[in-house]
Amino acid sequence: MIGISKLYCGSVEPADRLRYGHTGDRKPVVVWNCTRACNLRCVHCYAHATAGCKTDEMSFQEGLALIDDLAAFGVPVLLFSGGEPLCRPELPELVAYAAAKGLRTVISTNGTLLTTPMAARLKAAGLAYAGISLDGMRETNDHFRGQPGAFDRALDGIRTCREAGLRVGLRYTMTRHNVADLGAVFDLLEREGVPRICFYHLVYAGRGEAMAADDLSADETRQALDLIIDRTADLHARGILTEVLTVDNHCDGPYLFMRLLREGRTADAEQALALLRRSGANSSGSGIACVSWDGEVYPDQFLRQHALGNVRHRPFSQIWSDGDNPLLKALRNKREQVTGQCVTCHFLDLCGGNFRARAEAATGDFWGVDPACYLTASERA
Repeated sequence: MIGISKLYCGSVEPADRLRYGHTGDRKPVVVWNCTRACNLRCVHCYAHATAGCKTDEMSFQEGLALIDDLAAFGVPVLLFSGGEPLCRPELPELVAYAAAKGLRTVISTNGTLLTTPMAARLKAAGLAYAGISLDGMRETNDHFRGQPGAFDRALDGIRTCREAGLRVGLRYTMTRHNVADLGAVFDLLEREGVPRICFYHLVYAGRGEAMAADDLSADETRQALDLIIDRTADLHARGILTEVLTVDNHCDGPYLFMRLLREGRTADAEQALALLRRSGANSSGSGIACVSWDGEVYPDQFLRQHALGNVRHRPFSQIWSDGDNPLLKALRNKREQVTGQCVTCHFLDLCGGNFRARAEAATGDFWGVDPACYLTASERA
């Protein structure tokens, strides 16, 4: 994650300690796809979520055992995802159990099932944050979700969370089909008093693999980043301290750093650079992990063709700590693996070669160049 509001505006934010304060042995944030079931059919779903649950879904008791292991291992955050995590009936109980074990609990949801009673249950369970996906305004979002009315139900979910006292934010995946709605989404953010938004770059995984041609070009990405930075700065200038982040493209950090330099903000640029170095580059296989609904462990939630093991047969902590696993060893030493323009890039330490899922989907080479890199040759030199 690249903290636009933190790096460009200097704001103090809730996740600063987690993002910039880690030292020594860094345990991963774990995404648990606790179900494959979903009530919607999003066009870019990395998990190929479907209606109804599958027979290979981890049981409630297996989920508790996973949480026990994650807590003992020192995992800082457990993100419940799916599918749609609210399609899993025991979600509040799983959240409560994880929170009692000291894990920071987060859900990634489409928001349409966040009723008043459910929001109250999640609040009582100790849920720290609900990230609600909203990929544009009404017509655009409903097209992405594959269901009319999804926008209005998600908006109701946002309001319900705020009424229940749950910290809530938006998640927005950028493509050519919805980038025109960026400004309107900032307006919505301000109007509804939502304190946080994450703008995701498209990753070519799951159903999203078929959308590679709909990804933003380099120029379009730069324009989108400039708009995000400009609107964030405007909010902060007016005292509306909104946390704004971009996700899944580590080029955003160097781009923001170079923009600060172009604006003559040298001290701010150096501070941003220091924070980027502390937060680290792409952390697939080190700072982020994924456990699927069937117990398979992946280096991140997108690399679903590269399983590391299964928690039904071996605890997550042992799988993640296996120093002999060749993929984990390679992902934790990316500088020796990347190819092409990444090898000589000035910002390799900040980026880490970006996303292997995109590179593999686009080139067939796991260590190929991520096509979402939008830095020019002169910027990389």
